[in-house]
Amino acid sequence: MSHQETHGFQTEVKQLLQLMIHSLYSNKEIFLRELVSNAADAADKLRYLALTDDALYEGDGELRVRIRGDKEQGTVTIEDNGVGMTREGVIEHLGTIAKSGTADFFKNLSGDSAKDSQLIGQFGVGFYSAFIVADKVTVRTRAAGAPAEQGVEWQSSGEGEFTVTDIVKPTRGTEIILHLREDEQEFADDHRLRSIITKYSDHISVPVEMWQEGTPESEGADGEKIAATEGQWQVMNKATALWMRNKSDITDAEYQEFYKHISHDFADPLVWSHNRVEGNQEYTSLLYLPAKAPWDMWNRDRKHGLKLFVQRVFIMDDAEQFMPTYLRFVQGLIDSNDLPLNVSREILQDNKVTKALRTALTKRVLSMLEKLAKDEDKYQQFWAEFGQVLKEGPAEDFANRERISGLLRFASTHTDSALPTVSLDAYLERMKEGQDKIYYIVADSYQAAVHSPHLELLRKKGIEVLLMSERIDEWLINHLTEYKGKQLRSITSGELDLGSLEDEAEKEAHKQLETESESLVERFKTALGDKVSAVRVTSRLTDTPACVVTGEGEMSSQMIKLMQAAGQQVPESKPTFELNPTHPLVARLNDEQDELMFANWANLLLQQAQLSEKGSLADPSEFITLTNQMLIAGLK
Repeated sequence: MSHQETHGFQTEVKQLLQLMIHSLYSNKEIFLRELVSNAADAADKLRYLALTDDALYEGDGELRVRIRGDKEQGTVTIEDNGVGMTREGVIEHLGTIAKSGTADFFKNLSGDSAKDSQLIGQFGVGFYSAFIVADKVTVRTRAAGAPAEQGVEWQSSGEGEFTVTDIVKPTRGTEIILHLREDEQEFADDHRLRSIITKYSDHISVPVEMWQEGTPESEGADGEKIAATEGQWQVMNKATALWMRNKSDITDAEYQEFYKHISHDFADPLVWSHNRVEGNQEYTSLLYLPAKAPWDMWNRDRKHGLKLFVQRVFIMDDAEQFMPTYLRFVQGLIDSNDLPLNVSREILQDNKVTKALRTALTKRVLSMLEKLAKDEDKYQQFWAEFGQVLKEGPAEDFANRERISGLLRFASTHTDSALPTVSLDAYLERMKEGQDKIYYIVADSYQAAVHSPHLELLRKKGIEVLLMSERIDEWLINHLTEYKGKQLRSITSGELDLGSLEDEAEKEAHKQLETESESLVERFKTALGDKVSAVRVTSRLTDTPACVVTGEGEMSSQMIKLMQAAGQQVPESKPTFELNPTHPLVARLNDEQDELMFANWANLLLQQAQLSEKGSLADPSEFITLTNQMLIAGLK
């Protein structure tokens, strides 16, 4: 007697099935693309495993995918003779979404079917697309090399649970039977199925076959009998690895469909590069830049990398050794003639060929990005999705740091929104005559950056400042210290030295102001005590009474916040307090005789400056109490 168990779906799968059933009617036919793609992957995996164990073929090495519609039964069957699954594999893969961060994935679901279908594709759960057209799905499978008695049948109506039953399955591989809904019977029609296969599966490298009914015996016009023909399986696709074909023979539509096959993305890619190299190294690469980031792109530990083929034999998914982490958004494959067929991840790690290929492929992607950057609209689309990942590059890839830096984009005081539209090259072109530094500011947000008091003098002089407000920017800037010979200089660190951009008259005026304000500076030092490292007169402010700056070579306030958020200990640091003696409030304080009142004003100005710089205060209640005291005093 066969053993049957009933299991409940993982919560996330239930949500996903509801989405599949109710939200994706606009693109129903993709179910066949996804299932055929999975079947082809199963064939590829068996081919790889059989390299070391030929017995897994069980005497049948002709790998294939077969599709059959049955109008009478209202079913579509997709069958492969690939690697198959064990009972444990069926429960794991067809009952759960075996990826980390599933909760985050579902937070991103919006209810907009177009956007959600894109997320589903990026999430890689193609099997569940069967429920777009089927109200019941039956899966019969057996792992290659297992006895016939270890076959498994999985069945579900796409609701709360599924059953798993032991069966006898003489052949290896997986058979999926879709029991079509009443209003989806069109998909049982052979002509409909053929058109979908032709559209979506021509690039798949294993044969995709459909059954061609035979013809009965008949009589010709001249009365001669025409013999009956038997039914047979017909190959519906080219069944040739797309990347091995000549580029001139491949249409854009074929490249786009192949991208969807390997990435499980529903959207077309932005651009791609198909390249064949011969000589010291022999390999073919097909690389894609996606249009949309996957939901878990910001997780540096997520699986990424290229599909690896060796002499057209599939070896592994996610071969991260061929692509640096900061380019983890790149999809595609590499087919090498220089690696052994039995190559493993461990061998790849220290292989000279791998390192050479990684270098070449990295340069290929950077060239793709440089070409894309010539189309500003398209590049802005790319930057909005992947720019923050690319910012990891200067720290990771010293050899290509200059090229990567040229691909970065930033908001600036010469743009009118947070949309990063300024390249470092564009900044250099607009630099003032005599300017020898690239000025920037890092803040908590775009609004905090664009309204920072540190910008006042530079704005007045028309000097462009890059506005950085992403979490990664402070880390980036520690590794991007110069570009094309120009030093990058923070306007919130140390004294603001504008060099030749400040004329002699301005310098003399500032020195005179310092001399005139010596007693005022001393009073502020006394009032603030050890809350600051120093007090000095500033030249960077025009409309604000005071600001705080980081000492030269010290850790910035943004970096301190990042490290504290990561739970790391940071050295204690005190800001330098800079005064603008020309501001009416500071000028008024110069005449204040009550030292207690003066001290209160000094502390209030310090906390205002810290709030402007950091976006928060260590003790907000102290600031509120002090503000209220000063307001009451002012009302008397």
